[in-house]
Amino acid sequence: MRSSEKKQVEESKKAASNGAVVSDINGVPSVPDSAREDISNATSESEDEDWHNSSSDNDGDSSSISDNTDESSDEDDEDTKAINEAMLDYMGALEERRQREALGSEEEEPRSARTEVESDSSEDEVPSRNTIGNVPLHWYKDEQHIGYDLAGKKIKKKEKQDQIDSFLAHTDGSKSWRKIYDEYNDEEVELTKEEVDMIRRIRAGRIPHAEVNAYEPYVDWFDWDGKGHPLSNAPEPKRRFIPSKWEAKKVVKLVRAIRNGWIKLDKPKEKPKFYLLWGDDLKATEKTANGLTYIPPPKPKLPGHEESYNPPVEYIPTQEEINSYALMYEEDRPKFIPQGFQSLRQVPAYSEFIKERFERCLDLYLCPRSRKKRIDIDPESLIPKLPKPKDLQPFPNICYLEYHGHTGPVVSIAVDPSGMWLASGSMDQTVRLWEVQTARCCRVWSLDGPVRHIAWNPRKDLGILAISLQSKVLLLDLELGTSDPDEVSKLLALNPSVMDNDGDGALVTWMKHENLKALEVKHSQEVLSITWHHKGDYFTSVAPDANTRAVLVHQLSKQQTQNPFRKLQGRVVTAMFHPSRPFLFVATKMHVRVYNLVKQQLSKKLMTGLHEITSMAIHSKGDNLIVGSKEGKICWFDMDLSTQPYKTIKNHHEDIQAVAFHTAYPLFASCADDSTVHVFHGMVYNDLLQNPLIVPLKILHGHSKTGGRGILDCCFHSNQPWLFSAGADSVIKLFCD
Repeated sequence: MRSSEKKQVEESKKAASNGAVVSDINGVPSVPDSAREDISNATSESEDEDWHNSSSDNDGDSSSISDNTDESSDEDDEDTKAINEAMLDYMGALEERRQREALGSEEEEPRSARTEVESDSSEDEVPSRNTIGNVPLHWYKDEQHIGYDLAGKKIKKKEKQDQIDSFLAHTDGSKSWRKIYDEYNDEEVELTKEEVDMIRRIRAGRIPHAEVNAYEPYVDWFDWDGKGHPLSNAPEPKRRFIPSKWEAKKVVKLVRAIRNGWIKLDKPKEKPKFYLLWGDDLKATEKTANGLTYIPPPKPKLPGHEESYNPPVEYIPTQEEINSYALMYEEDRPKFIPQGFQSLRQVPAYSEFIKERFERCLDLYLCPRSRKKRIDIDPESLIPKLPKPKDLQPFPNICYLEYHGHTGPVVSIAVDPSGMWLASGSMDQTVRLWEVQTARCCRVWSLDGPVRHIAWNPRKDLGILAISLQSKVLLLDLELGTSDPDEVSKLLALNPSVMDNDGDGALVTWMKHENLKALEVKHSQEVLSITWHHKGDYFTSVAPDANTRAVLVHQLSKQQTQNPFRKLQGRVVTAMFHPSRPFLFVATKMHVRVYNLVKQQLSKKLMTGLHEITSMAIHSKGDNLIVGSKEGKICWFDMDLSTQPYKTIKNHHEDIQAVAFHTAYPLFASCADDSTVHVFHGMVYNDLLQNPLIVPLKILHGHSKTGGRGILDCCFHSNQPWLFSAGADSVIKLFCD
């Protein structure tokens, strides 16, 4: 019987290995009906025999069984155990299936890739049967397989279904909408009902799992019994917000006790029992008078090696040194001469003791003392960081040409707007016209007196030069080829209406010059400076001794003169027009006043802080101004910033004679009687929040001092970064970059 049973088991195993065992729709292995009946019959017979054997063993009847039967029974027991385990697994899976069918669950067929045992954790999920990992599937595009299983065998690709067949399958199948193509395993996966329900809940914004209750009732886990909580939740009574009558009585008692001195709040300071024997007795905190801080007196110098009764030999002076002390002044003579003694008993009394003590008492009593605050500042941090002059080129630094011809000091020079010609006026009563690039003197005009100032008309088509000499202003026609002769002759022709208006009450007298082709404007006092308006029709003349007529404004086209001021504050030095706006700058000895010509009122008053102003120049933009003085100082004013100087530069040792701005480059210069010209970089930014940048560039030398005077005037070229300087040595120099 046992041999037949073994044969049946082996046949069932072979059938299982040959594919007799087929997985059902739930993933549980199913056995064919014929194999199932054979296995059940064999197992029932083996169980009966095992039961009989066990019963016979229990009865103790072991004599009828031989040794051979014992060995065969052990082998049979092992086989039966294996069969029992396989059958138990099968029966358990079958029982679970029956239970699900009894409950009426409509669970769909699981995927073929799922295993029989599933874990609750996502980490324990069994991977798909394709084991290639995270390998791109396009690597297997040209291959016949899609990957490898756990045994390392190739997984062949399925044949692709025709599109018509796939379309018909989708239309005919009622559950085709649940199917998803798994590209990784090359199969179609059908979603279960639970998975579809989970997807719907996620799309609706709810919890995926239906069995989870997000609104479970609150479970109060804390034990409130015996805990210290308020006895009552009643609102605060009104009496707690009314001031207490009994507390007020207590406060009155305390106030009365403090006033009577029964309660002392400030306890007296206890004197320390111990003090420093060698400490400083002069404590500033303890010794104060009338709320003033006590300043301790300076301590006397402590004695050193020289005051010793037996000092070293090098401290004792020789007799020659002692004799030389007698020849010194009393202030330089040493007060104590060291001496050497063998013992302290031989030291005599100090003869200057009483005198020194008396002087010390006088110092403590009479000498005033003040506390000085010492600030530890790095001197280099106080110096502003400025760019290097090499980075600010071009600027004039080399003397390129010299213009010789005058026999007296050259007091004034002017460059025409085109930059081709240079005019100069001298104390030798001549005005010369120079060619700039060749230093050739083209023309000389001899006048009736020494020239004080010259100014070139800013218009290029008008070659007119204004010359001040004594009490006259000459408007000279230079007869240049660049000017319009008809317009110039028309402007310099005397107007008959002006001749009729001239009288004793006229401000000036307009007349034609006798010898020169010029128009003469005669003033009552000596004219020291002339400046043109940027349009070329108006010009000002300054005669400081003319009192109320010190500043006059002349119009060339109409040959009229106006006095814009009824009263002037101080002696006028010079006057200038604003480069673009209707403002007039009038410089007196200490102030610069800015007048609005349209409104006819004072606009600003610039406080220079100088003793005497000598010259003035305005930037081409009109918002910045520089002033030179007899103290050798230059004041830079930023009129948008303040009426006080933005920078004050002390660069000259003697009187500054002239200052000048360049019209195109960020340059300005100053000349003085010390025979030097200082060139500066002055950058003015369009941003109002950024201050102007002022950097000293070069100090130009070359003129010699004559009669106590050095360089009398300087001006820049109209277009190039060149500088002209005129000195008292009757030489004009051109400095180029």
